[in-house]
Amino acid sequence: MKLYYGRGTCSLAPHIALRETGAAFDLVLVDIRAKLTEAGADFRAINPNGYVPVLELDSGERLTETVVILRYIADQYPAANLAPPAGTMARYRLLEWLTFISSEVHKNYSPLFNPAVPEEFKAMTREKIGVRLGYVEQRLAGKQYLMGDAFSVADAYLFICLNWSKAIQVDLAAFANLQGFQARVAARPATQAALQAEKPIRKA
Repeated sequence: MKLYYGRGTCSLAPHIALRETGAAFDLVLVDIRAKLTEAGADFRAINPNGYVPVLELDSGERLTETVVILRYIADQYPAANLAPPAGTMARYRLLEWLTFISSEVHKNYSPLFNPAVPEEFKAMTREKIGVRLGYVEQRLAGKQYLMGDAFSVADAYLFICLNWSKAIQVDLAAFANLQGFQARVAARPATQAALQAEKPIRKA
């Protein structure tokens, strides 16, 4: 398998998930602005939408969209326990979280990275994010992770969104549960390995 990723993007979530499984995979860095892979290939030939992540399977087929890739990883490596069994109520709760993070958290963070977005709109967006994070804060009360004591692919997804907060002035100071959650996920060996692998190589 190959995971096409960009530093500081949502592709970190499937990267963490893959490392949780112990599966063998290759990383291919993508310059999102230039739409080029690190080898200089046109990334739009790989994903016409021009964004990461993309998971290329050994068959040559490619999957796009973070939620789909996370579900694929969890399903293909059930021993990693990254998702409850299909058909159970717990599985539907996981799907609730993945959908919520994608539509209500991730998509609200995105405009804050755009320098062309007016500050007034950004202020309103941060307020909306605060409401959404407040909901997650309440749901995390007394829990290690979103699903309870078991780490899941939804946790990897939420973690990467929270990691963007400082850079775009989303204040997490009022959310003790979220801060504790972020620290726990950051401390996991798979997360540490993924973050280390995505660090820029310093030139002498």
